[in-house]
Amino acid sequence: MGNKIRNQHFFHFLAFVGHIPFGLICHPNKEHLLYPLGCTVVIQELASKKQAFLHGHTNNVSCIVVSRSGTFVASGQVTFMGFKADIILWNFWKKELLARLSLHKGKIEGLAFSPNELYLVSLGGQDDGSVVVWDILTREAVCGSPASGPERRAIQPFGTIRVWELDLPNRKIRPTECQTGQLRRVITSLKIADDDNYFYAGTSSGDILKVNTNNKLMTEYGPKEKFSLVSTLILLKTGDLIVGTGEGIVALCKGSNYKAMKRIQVQGGVTSLTCRGQGHQFFVGTNTCQMYRINYTAFKEELIAACHNEAVNDIVFPVGTSDLFATWKLLRIVIPNMTCYAIEFMKDGKSIISAWNDGKIRAFMPETGRLMYVINNAHSLGVTAIAATNDCKRIVSGGGEGQVRIWAIGEKTRKLEAVLKEHISTVSCIKLKKNDQECVTASLDGTCIIWDIVRSVRKQMILANTLFKCVCYHPEEYQLITSGTDRRIAYWEVFDGSAIRDLEGSLSGSINGMDITSDGAYFVTGGDDHLVKMWDYKEGTVTHVGVGHSGNITRLKICPGNKYIVSVSADGAILLWKYPDFP
Repeated sequence: MGNKIRNQHFFHFLAFVGHIPFGLICHPNKEHLLYPLGCTVVIQELASKKQAFLHGHTNNVSCIVVSRSGTFVASGQVTFMGFKADIILWNFWKKELLARLSLHKGKIEGLAFSPNELYLVSLGGQDDGSVVVWDILTREAVCGSPASGPERRAIQPFGTIRVWELDLPNRKIRPTECQTGQLRRVITSLKIADDDNYFYAGTSSGDILKVNTNNKLMTEYGPKEKFSLVSTLILLKTGDLIVGTGEGIVALCKGSNYKAMKRIQVQGGVTSLTCRGQGHQFFVGTNTCQMYRINYTAFKEELIAACHNEAVNDIVFPVGTSDLFATWKLLRIVIPNMTCYAIEFMKDGKSIISAWNDGKIRAFMPETGRLMYVINNAHSLGVTAIAATNDCKRIVSGGGEGQVRIWAIGEKTRKLEAVLKEHISTVSCIKLKKNDQECVTASLDGTCIIWDIVRSVRKQMILANTLFKCVCYHPEEYQLITSGTDRRIAYWEVFDGSAIRDLEGSLSGSINGMDITSDGAYFVTGGDDHLVKMWDYKEGTVTHVGVGHSGNITRLKICPGNKYIVSVSADGAILLWKYPDFP
C-alpha cells in the first residue's frame, strides 16, 4: 500500500496570518506579495492572484525577509524548547531551497540581509538570545554573539538600541549602545535610511526616535501627540515616514517633529507595512488577518483580503455548486464576541443557517449577510451542530448539553417540534437522509444515534470507546462511517447498527472531519495530525495524503462535481486541494 500512496499539494490558500510582525512583504519586482502561513511561505502574484508555495519548514514560520534585489528569501521558524530552529534560504526565481541554517534554539525572532546580499543576520528568540551572521555564498556561520539580556526583538533590542559592527578578519561582531539621553523606551520597530547615516525607531510609547548611525546619538524624536504604539515603519524617498500603530492607525508623518499629516483607520492592529516600488502604493497587514492596499496620493484604504483570525469550525457548499468561494469571499458576517460552531445552506439557497455558542440559531441572507431570524435559547450550552431538511421545512440542531431538537420553519414562524434526549454530552455532527425522515447524530458521549425524525424516536444506537467527532452516510444510505478521538474509522450497518469494519485512520491525534464522494467510491478525513487523507471506500486504504496545514484540521468537504477538496483548520487557514485524477 505504501508505494501507491501519493502526496498531494494544495493549489490555493484562502488565508493570511496577520499576527506575525513584519510578515507581509512586497517583492522588489513590484508584482508579488510574500507572507508566511503555518509552515509555508506563500508567494502571490498581485495581478492574477496566482500562488506559489515554499515548503520546507517543520513548524510555524515566525519571520521572513527578502533581499534587496529580490533574489533571496530567508524564513525562520519556531520549534520546541531545546531543539534547533531552522532558517531556510530560498531562491525566489526558481522557488527552490538553497540551504538550511541551524544554530539557534527554540525560535528565530528576526532576519535581515545585508544590502550587498553577502550576509544574512539572524536573531534567536527568548530561549536562545544570540545574534549570528551567516555567509550566503558558503552557507556557513561567520560569527555570533549573545544579544545580551532579555531586552530584544527582531534585530532590534527592546529598551536598548545597539548598533553591531562586523569585524570579518577576526570573525567577531561588536555592539555599541546608542545614547538616548533621559528617554527610556521599549523599541518595537526599526527602519534604516538608504544612506546608512540615520535610522528610525518606533516605540511602544507611541513616538519615533531618529538616531545617527555613526556617533550613535539620538538627534530628534516626536510627535508631540503620540500614537498608541508604533508597530511598523516605512521610510519614503522623500524622507517622510508611514507609521502603523497597534490601534490600527496608518499615518503619514512629515518634518522633524513627525506630525501626522494624513491618517486612516484599519481593522485590527497594524503588524506589517510594505512599499510597492518607490512608495506610490503600499500594503498593510493587521493582526485581525486583514490585508489593505493604500494609494499614497489619495491615502485611502482598499481591503484586498479578509481572512479568519481564529479557528474555522465548519465549511459548506450551496447545493449543486462548487464555486462557493467566488461568492462567499464577498460576504463577511461578524457577531462580536461570539463563536459560530456550524453552518448550513438551506437547499433552496434562500438562507444560511448557523449554530452559535450563545445558544442561538441565526439565519442570514446569502447575498447580503442580513440577519433574517434568530431562534433564541435553542440550546442551553450552545448550539454545536446543525442540519436542514431538503424541503427546507425543518432544522435539526444539536447542543452542548446533548439534546437534539427539531424545529419547524415557516415563512414567518419558527416552532420547536421535538426534543430528543438520549445523548449525555455535546452533539458534534448531524447528517440527514435524503428522504428527510431519518438522521444520524454523533456525540462526544461515545454514541451515534439514528433517529426517526418524523415520529421523533430512536431507531438504532452505535456505541464505541471514543468521542465521536464526525459521521457520514454512504450515498446509498445503507452504511455509515464514523471517526473521533480514538483515531479509528469505523463502518456501520444502518439497519441494525452493527459494526462492519474498523480501520486505523491516523497515527496521532483525533480525526475531526470527513466527507464522502457522491458515488461513494472515496472519502476524505482530516484531524489533529494536520494531514488530509483520501481513502478508497471499498478497499479501506489511503490513496493520497495532503500535506500543508500547520493547525488541527477541523472540517473538510469535497466540492460538488469533485473539482477540489476544501479543508479548514484551527489556525484560520482554508486550503483548496485539486481532486486527484483516478484511473
